Amino acid sequence: MKVELAKTAGFCFGVKRAVDMVYEEASIHKDVYTLGPIIHNDEVVADLEKKGVTTIRAMEELNDITEGTIIIRSHGVTKDVYDTIDKKGFKLLNATCPFVTKIHKVVKEQSDLGRTIIIVGNDKHPEVEGIKGWCGGNAIVIENAEEAHNLCLNLEKKVCIVSQTTFNYKKFEDLVEIISEKGYDILVLNTICNATEVRQNEARELAKRSDAMVVIGGKQSSNTQKLFEICKSECEDTYYIQTLSDLDLNQFKSFRSVGITAGASTPNNIIKEVHTRMSEMSFEQLLEESLVTIHNGEVVEGTVIDVKEDEIILNIGYKADGIITRSEYTNTPNVDLRTVVTSGETMQAKVLKVNDGEGQVLLTYKRLAAEKGNKRIEEAFNNKEVLTAKVAAVLDGGLSVIVDEARVFIPASLVSDSYEKNLQKYAGEEIQFVISEFNPKRRRVIGDRKQLLVAKKAVLQKELFEKIKVGMTVEGTVKNVTDFGAFIDLGGADGLLHISEMSWGRVENPKKVFKVGDVVKVLIKDIQGEKIALSLKFENENPWTKAATNYAVGAVVTGAVARMTDFGAFVELEPGVDALLHVSQISREHVEKPSDVLKIGQEVTAKVVDFNEADKKISLSVKALETPEDAQEEVKTEE
Repeated sequence: MKVELAKTAGFCFGVKRAVDMVYEEASIHKDVYTLGPIIHNDEVVADLEKKGVTTIRAMEELNDITEGTIIIRSHGVTKDVYDTIDKKGFKLLNATCPFVTKIHKVVKEQSDLGRTIIIVGNDKHPEVEGIKGWCGGNAIVIENAEEAHNLCLNLEKKVCIVSQTTFNYKKFEDLVEIISEKGYDILVLNTICNATEVRQNEARELAKRSDAMVVIGGKQSSNTQKLFEICKSECEDTYYIQTLSDLDLNQFKSFRSVGITAGASTPNNIIKEVHTRMSEMSFEQLLEESLVTIHNGEVVEGTVIDVKEDEIILNIGYKADGIITRSEYTNTPNVDLRTVVTSGETMQAKVLKVNDGEGQVLLTYKRLAAEKGNKRIEEAFNNKEVLTAKVAAVLDGGLSVIVDEARVFIPASLVSDSYEKNLQKYAGEEIQFVISEFNPKRRRVIGDRKQLLVAKKAVLQKELFEKIKVGMTVEGTVKNVTDFGAFIDLGGADGLLHISEMSWGRVENPKKVFKVGDVVKVLIKDIQGEKIALSLKFENENPWTKAATNYAVGAVVTGAVARMTDFGAFVELEPGVDALLHVSQISREHVEKPSDVLKIGQEVTAKVVDFNEADKKISLSVKALETPEDAQEEVKTEE
């Protein structure tokens, strides 16, 4: 028969911490008390009693005690209990599991903010009773789907959902989904202990591939009960025992493979006894073969056994699993790790801490990747290689890009070959650059995009000047617009389209005519060295070519007042052709100044009284259209 022991079986970090605290205090002092059983395991509690540790079952028993040490059990207690013990002046040691303490802090904060606290768990369990005592009397306990469906709160009520640390993770997700469908404003905090979740997942997988399962733990242990339920759902022949004396080996004679797991409050000696009895291989041999030793700074390889939004759990063959937090996986902010890592894949990581304070191994993926990235960058620096990377952040002084998790800074002055006022347009864009400075000891790794652009532009400029000539029509893109003109990118060099060359007519403001990015066809008017003058005054569109015909002396024309001076008004007959209406020719009546009788944009009909093609001058007269009879009629009307 093949016997397989779950790697996570036995004391979790919180339980071991609590038990060790009691044993240590009992070895030094007398009159040591635990407020309730320190853990849910009768054998451990009985052994502690032999060493003089007394279990207080009710708060009233404190009245009979005058001195000694009171130890808070691993399940935690209400805030009122702390206050009571403090007032009585006892020495207090807090063995509450750190994961439970976190829940106390969370529910108090959220309750103070006005949220109703929903605790998913067993209402009678001491851990849940303790959590309720931190909710300010504003808590609801839900354990099953029926209670979740029956939940009825005001829809305007804000809700915070937490879980008993040892609750079934899948069941917690199902209950949260039921509550979420009710439309409340919900804050969900998965407070199931990571060790519990990993233990449950491992037990589920072990049960799937085993003919029978043995679950070891105290009958009052919530997490052991959950393990039994999970294993039973995957393996019909699952047995719940507290000690070796509960094990009937005759029940296992027909099984080829048996899995063993144990609750977080099950001592290793009990697990050892059961496993040794069921297997020819001793417990110590199994651990020696299956576990490895690790050290800070060491590179380890492991298999991903679970992925959360902000955390990766890795089986590294050690007695504890490795944890890679989001901040130690990547420099990219707010990434959902479930979208980039999947269970079952193999990863390498570096050990930051063998014990992070909660019994887990803290790993880093990004720092190992950054070390590899720095080697990659150094090679590119030495070889003058062009690198391509996405802009990870736009900073005040430039851009930050990441090459294999190693950061490269590109100063604003090296981002482009021209001044860039707004670097935000590069956010998330993929750009090319070279490494101009590499000094990892001083954390100074500088990228340069400008020299690539300058080199490319020099090639394009040479090609451009070889093919263009004066009089040629070319296509370009508006690169910049100023008050005096627009700069057009011709693909290798910029040409200036002066405001006076933008139209045969008048242009008041280039920014009202062009915007950056516009594609235009322009005429090359002049080339002086590297300076290119452009024009939009194409000769075939010159309005003066037909002006002699259209505006001959004696012709009656209509136009709009474009501008005025004290001596007259200029009337635009068509774009590029203006004519002067002298103040003396506005009317037979005396006009002091044009603005007294005319307005900009006003339509005027007048006779051409003079046409000078050489100087491109046309003179108009409204008065010439008025007959003496018209003038006299106007006088009579006025009288």
